[in-house]
Amino acid sequence: MASRRGWARVGMGIAVAGAVGLGLLAVPAGAGAAPELPPVSAEDLVTSVIEAKDPGPLHGTVTLDNQLGLPALAGVPQAANGSSTARVWSDGAGKGRLSVPSGQGEKTIVDDGTTVWAWDSADKTVTRKAVGAGQKPPEADATDPAAAAQKAITDLRATSTVAVDGTAEVAGRPAYELVLRPLPTERTLLREVRVAVDSEKRVPLRLTVLANGSSDPALQVGFTQLEFGAQDAGMFTFTPPPGATVTEAPDRPGDAQKAQRPEPKVVGDGWDTVVIASMPAQTPADQQRGPRGGGDAPDLSSIGKEVSGPWGTGREIDTAVATAIITSDGRVAVGAVPAQVLTEALAK
Repeated sequence: MASRRGWARVGMGIAVAGAVGLGLLAVPAGAGAAPELPPVSAEDLVTSVIEAKDPGPLHGTVTLDNQLGLPALAGVPQAANGSSTARVWSDGAGKGRLSVPSGQGEKTIVDDGTTVWAWDSADKTVTRKAVGAGQKPPEADATDPAAAAQKAITDLRATSTVAVDGTAEVAGRPAYELVLRPLPTERTLLREVRVAVDSEKRVPLRLTVLANGSSDPALQVGFTQLEFGAQDAGMFTFTPPPGATVTEAPDRPGDAQKAQRPEPKVVGDGWDTVVIASMPAQTPADQQRGPRGGGDAPDLSSIGKEVSGPWGTGREIDTAVATAIITSDGRVAVGAVPAQVLTEALAK
């Protein structure tokens, strides 16, 4: 939701792509039979996706199934392991609504055209900010099938072979299957990225990523229900419920954290991109709970295996589609790459 137009593309209130560089996303199961569509070249399909306009008013349901197997790492955005579902509405003119069920309730974000409201039913809190403030509530840092697929296509196009591999039906919509495979020079754990592109609106409806040696998606996200057309205007208004605690979002939320923790560093490009982030500093309460045991930070002694290199010492966590190294000085390097690529990136 970096822009007002972005509401038409929002599908999932979970940040995923930054942690692994590529956005390790894949298609949910249950797609329909392959429809007959006019032939299209891979280059024309890629161009149409990149240049696609916002699809206008819509309502959709998105399902996410994350099987990455990585632990939650403080300071590194990643979807929670397991399955999640979100609902999204757009009026096609800048207003939108996003609802994401949480463990104890639901998080709802509403942009009514003048104010962005973030409501958490679990703790009965509301955060509001004026539209145009240049920032957004943390809950609004969303990744959706369309935006994630467009980013994958843009980032991987130059280092991939690209082809159209048949058609599919996604959320009741006929779509082309666009496939990107890494060139032999790319050092990655991934085999291919598959993007289902709406045949009419050229909007990506789902994104599939498969790892080498496996036929099962590592992480799945895509529309399971999608309807285009005018939406109820009431979906784009919000009134704080009785008893809710309402606070104003700071003019520049996150500045205090950024002052203590630099922006993530990106090393490389394409399939073997590595993201290096810094974990938050421990508070006194965290320190009382043991090394890296506070907040969302894991106890490093209990995960992965011990490794070392010119960059120092740390713990390495390996999965079929991603590798992470957490250094003893508080850095986290993550990528859809072998461990050697991470150690090279940390040494730079």
